[in-house]
Amino acid sequence: MPALESAFEFLFKYPRSVFEAGDLGIWGSGSGSLLLPAVVVLTAGALSAWSYARLGARRVLRGRDVALLGGLRALALALLAVSLLDPTLRVLTVAPQQTFVGVLIDDSASLTIRDDDGRARAAFAQERLLDPAGDVRRALEQKFKVRFFRFSDVARRIQGETLAFSGARTNLAAALRTVREELADVPTSGLVLVTDGADNVAGPLSETLLDLRTRQLPVFPVGLGRERFDRDIEIARVEVPAAVLQGSSVVASLSIKAAGAGRGPLNLTVEDSSRVLSAQEVPVTAADSSTVRISIRADEPGPRLLRFKVAPIAGEQVAENNQFDVALDVIGGREKILYFEGAARFEAKFLRRAVQDDRNLQVVTLERTAENKFLRLAVDGAEELAAGFPRTREELFSYRGLVLGGVEASFFSVDQIRMLSDFVSQRGGGLLMLGSDKTFGEGGYAGTAVAEALPVALDAKDAIDSAPADATRAKDERFQWLKVSVTPLGASQPVTQLAANESDNEARFKALPPLSSVNRVTRIKPGASALLAGNSVGDSPAEDRVVLAFHRYGRGRAFAFPVQDSWRWQMHADVSVDDASHETFWRQMLRQLVNGVSGPVSATLSAGLVEAGSTVAIRADVADETFIRVNDASVTATIQTPSGLVREAALHWTVDKDGEYVGEFRAEERGVHEVKITARRAGAVLGEDVAHVRVDDLQVEFRDAEMRGDLLRRIAAETGGRFYTPDTVSRLAEDLTYSPKTASVVDEKELWDMPALFLGILFALSMEWIYRKFRGLA
Repeated sequence: MPALESAFEFLFKYPRSVFEAGDLGIWGSGSGSLLLPAVVVLTAGALSAWSYARLGARRVLRGRDVALLGGLRALALALLAVSLLDPTLRVLTVAPQQTFVGVLIDDSASLTIRDDDGRARAAFAQERLLDPAGDVRRALEQKFKVRFFRFSDVARRIQGETLAFSGARTNLAAALRTVREELADVPTSGLVLVTDGADNVAGPLSETLLDLRTRQLPVFPVGLGRERFDRDIEIARVEVPAAVLQGSSVVASLSIKAAGAGRGPLNLTVEDSSRVLSAQEVPVTAADSSTVRISIRADEPGPRLLRFKVAPIAGEQVAENNQFDVALDVIGGREKILYFEGAARFEAKFLRRAVQDDRNLQVVTLERTAENKFLRLAVDGAEELAAGFPRTREELFSYRGLVLGGVEASFFSVDQIRMLSDFVSQRGGGLLMLGSDKTFGEGGYAGTAVAEALPVALDAKDAIDSAPADATRAKDERFQWLKVSVTPLGASQPVTQLAANESDNEARFKALPPLSSVNRVTRIKPGASALLAGNSVGDSPAEDRVVLAFHRYGRGRAFAFPVQDSWRWQMHADVSVDDASHETFWRQMLRQLVNGVSGPVSATLSAGLVEAGSTVAIRADVADETFIRVNDASVTATIQTPSGLVREAALHWTVDKDGEYVGEFRAEERGVHEVKITARRAGAVLGEDVAHVRVDDLQVEFRDAEMRGDLLRRIAAETGGRFYTPDTVSRLAEDLTYSPKTASVVDEKELWDMPALFLGILFALSMEWIYRKFRGLA
């Protein structure tokens, strides 16, 4: 606060930094003895005491009057005594031109921001430091030998070149460490850090500051830019899945900051290679961060770059942060799902019809028509499922997803029950159980390995007796009509997206007819998530139930959908002929079921979008055809750059985790890099997988672009320096002279004539006179 600093210097003659660096003495180097000040003060005090005591004895003054006037006189005499004692501040100051100062100037792109009444942040460095006639530079060079450095992601000595202020990232820890090492062999009074505080490279800043403090090397940051913008819209964060199946709905969650925009809606556009995917108005709250969710459709296969843009507002201070790019891998091809249905029913018929024209989903149906007799639909050959439900891991694990509907637990052998659980936990597949009187607790699954995999709690008491009369009565007792609604968490999940935005999506679900359930599923397990809820309607007993829930189980995911007639969303009389809610729901449900499910070999990259020169970590999970993890494979990553250059990188087993292999490569060229992972064992190929990473300008310098004053103040406090702004930087050179380094001399600063002392004496005597006047004594 410049005003407080100026007031302190006026009252006490010197800046606060001088007092912090010095030692206070009660007399100066030219003082005589204490006898004369003592005699003067004691004599004056004795006369004052005698005078007021005499007035009190004559009852001219009351006791409190004597105390007040005596106290004011004593205060004036005490301040006079302090002045007569000739107090002195002894300070170690740096001898002129005997030590060095390192000046680090931020050369990153954020210094081009014009938030200083239309002037760029870089103007301070250009005019007052880099210009030989600049006032801050001249003040430093009069006292120190100055070395100038430029920094963004790394620091370099300035050798007369012009700074471009174009660095893509800022690494404060690396810059401070580099300059400290550069000046290690010369006496250094301190480092001047000229920056807006952007620090967008994860570095060991705390360790660097501790090292500087240990070496008694203070840092004096000069903060550039505003700590709070008046008018600025920023898309601070966008979250989308790393990869989705072609045709999926993608729910993007955006965090938008809106300073000075009021509470009106903003125009948000989503583009894919200049093709507009969505354009809509989104609501925001003033200044605070607002979370906005929108749904878009991923129709084009391959690595995509989605660009989210908000139209600028009038007078906006930073336009570069109005857009945010994210990478999305859209997987083409066809995913294979096994749907096992225990009996012919409408649910199976309409589910198949919903996805029959979908080029990305192959739903292989196995329907039990009688004991040991099955109807097979959409199989790839005569041998597929010829013996009924798979009996081996290899056969079952060839599918990416598994849907169980209307088949009781007693149908499966003990090995098959365990295999169903392993399909999720070890293979990493997706399991979906549909509602019927043959599934969940009613179907006898409570207490089985399948129940362990499901996201809902089952009760063995819910099992329905096989006797026809008992079964009918039990179903009637459990039957319930449910009005389906989206839960708060479900609003952010692709499976529940029937419309492009949250409000339209909620309205769509409200318009859909109720569904029925005979499964008493009311609780989800810890860690599970309910996406759709059912509220009892009509004559049904008042019991709310779970309609759709999921959780992660081992390497895969399991879903529960305990309703039995979702086909009503298509065939009910209140649903219009052109309403595609049923088809949309099932296409998204089955895509979500197989999303992220891979083959025996899967590749994962540390990021999908990086800056040029970034190191990209590669991780591969390797298993055999039964999905048992393999630790003795030979795993290679083949990287193809945008220009077509191909190179290979060997991956090594981590030892800590079965089947996990890691490696890395440096992505330099802008564009899409393809990373193909191939795993071999004993000469045979176990599997392959492909991932992509795009190299582009991420504009990170314009994220959180306000000056980070708290960080810069912390740097100053932890190293023993001081924080400045362009308005207060005139004290910088003087403060640096009190840095506790070698080549120092003792400077004694007299304090007897501090304005604070004389103002204090004047105040005490004036108040005494005013009170005496008030009491009629003057």
